[in-house]
Amino acid sequence: MSRIRRVEPFELGLAEPLVTATGTITTRRGFLVTVSHGDVETIGEATPLAGWTEPHERCGDALERARASGDSLETLIGDMKRTPAARHAVESALAVARARQRDVSLASYLSGDTAPGSVAVNATVGHGTPAETVRAGERALAEGFETLKLKVGVEGVQQDIDRVRAIRELAADHNVRVDANGAWTLEQAQEFLRAASELDVEFVEQPLEPGRAADSATLRELGVPIALDESLGTIAPERLFDAGAADVIVLKPMAVGGPVAALSLSRMAADSGVRSVVTTTIDGAYARASATHLAAAIDSKLACGLATADRLSTDLVTPDPLPVEAGRIRLPGTLGYW
Repeated sequence: MSRIRRVEPFELGLAEPLVTATGTITTRRGFLVTVSHGDVETIGEATPLAGWTEPHERCGDALERARASGDSLETLIGDMKRTPAARHAVESALAVARARQRDVSLASYLSGDTAPGSVAVNATVGHGTPAETVRAGERALAEGFETLKLKVGVEGVQQDIDRVRAIRELAADHNVRVDANGAWTLEQAQEFLRAASELDVEFVEQPLEPGRAADSATLRELGVPIALDESLGTIAPERLFDAGAADVIVLKPMAVGGPVAALSLSRMAADSGVRSVVTTTIDGAYARASATHLAAAIDSKLACGLATADRLSTDLVTPDPLPVEAGRIRLPGTLGYW
């Protein structure tokens, strides 16, 4: 019999405040969910983020109802479609338990085959002047990152173009991608993309506000790959793929309901010629590990947004069991998360 045994709240400090669509937060609150499956007991993490998942209170209520119900984990997963963070905890814990029973890693269980032993991750360069951007880029290169992701959309299109140009001159042999978080108008996005086509930008993430699949498809005609992130929360994936709106989708397992759900979405995308990258929602160690195993299972060759442990001042497990080393996270040969 598989069931939830315990639901325990936690709170993690952030190294710096996180600005979201619903406000600024200084801590990440969530729940550790202990489940049993056969003779195996494992832990799943639910770290909700309003705007991406259900609110914290609704997540906790869903998990407590699930625990009290005594229903099987499989039944609970099917019933939690409207509480993706709660579902993530149950689904990831069950996947780890099944991997242990089969004597394989979580990555290999998800892929159904032998998965790569490490995952490339990107460094994120925040907003700032071109000079500040270069200094941040120099630090990332010194740490061994091969892919740099620039946050854009705040300073103005021309300054963002200047920032990308400065990074491209610094890192001529590295991947450079940008993330606008939906900040641009169609005209601003077109202006940036015309310049980006000459700067070898790997892709531009969420150039427009969510919900504009047709306009996103139009932007792809300018020759720079388009990645969609926030749009996955407002438009059904099938519509995005049918509209030709994306070259890449950004998968946040906590927001889509767990690693198995995210893997299914990545396979649907691949059938439409769309690649996937995996990122976190600034989660704790269990969810970051699950996302890293998922990224290895997908093996898209694109660097993923998993180097987020340093965004936390406290964590669920210390030291970080899956640290970033020279721009990669290496998966151990042991079973479970790490």
